[in-house]
Amino acid sequence: MTGPITAGVDGTEESIAALAWAAREAVRRGRPLRVVQAWEYASHEALEGDRDAQAGWVREALAEAVAGATARYSGLEVAAEAVEGPVVDTLVDAAADAGMLVLGSRGHGAVLGFLLGSVGQQVIADAARPVVLVRAGDKASDEVAGHEIVVGQDGGAEDSAAALGFAFETAAARGATVRAVRAWTLPPVFAYSPGSMRLLDDAGGPEPFERKALAEALRPWRERFPDVHVVEHVEMGSAGQVLLSVARRAQLMVVGRRARRTAVGARIGSVAHGVLHHADCPVAVVPPA
Repeated sequence: MTGPITAGVDGTEESIAALAWAAREAVRRGRPLRVVQAWEYASHEALEGDRDAQAGWVREALAEAVAGATARYSGLEVAAEAVEGPVVDTLVDAAADAGMLVLGSRGHGAVLGFLLGSVGQQVIADAARPVVLVRAGDKASDEVAGHEIVVGQDGGAEDSAAALGFAFETAAARGATVRAVRAWTLPPVFAYSPGSMRLLDDAGGPEPFERKALAEALRPWRERFPDVHVVEHVEMGSAGQVLLSVARRAQLMVVGRRARRTAVGARIGSVAHGVLHHADCPVAVVPPA
């Protein structure tokens, strides 16, 4: 992975937890930490002060947050900046040259919020790098031995290569196990074709077919990261439900992104959306390579 670990902050408890997570990850990976506070001038009776005054308050809050999160890491290279401008554009730009962008998953501030809604979905949908969402209750003790990096895998080897690569890199940096999860369901009878039926027959049935597909997708990553322990998890059910059923094991959940545009804005895919809303652990949403 190249580029800094970039954290977006807004002064909320959630974004402070995200900043602490990003600092720990930067130390593990030997990467610099970049902290960005996006803000927009609020001309409102309830908010005193002109633009310069508000900019000063933002910079002060940013410096305090950075100092609190990085005080124990004397060797960590840190850069911080407050950027005035549209929230989504600022965060997407910040992600462009980053190894990953880390945000609080339930932030809601007067100046800026990262609530998983219009802002969060647009950033995840448009970011060119993985976006990690961190809840307020996250703490370093959750990243201990026995807690896994859980990654969802579906389709062919190329379909989830980016998500698998991110999961294996993270596990290698943490000395953690990767639990690769492939969920499957029986398609309607009319969806079967002679070719697909032959593939299933050759594999010995649907579940052996899915296990083989998962093993093939994992093979290059096992070879690249031979010291990472891997658990292959194949289970019948919807992908979102199966991933959430093992979330209690996870110190990080990794899912791929299938963003699409609609008349009402960006959509990031039902699996990613469900995991982001319901998993207690941090969730990384990884765009395709």
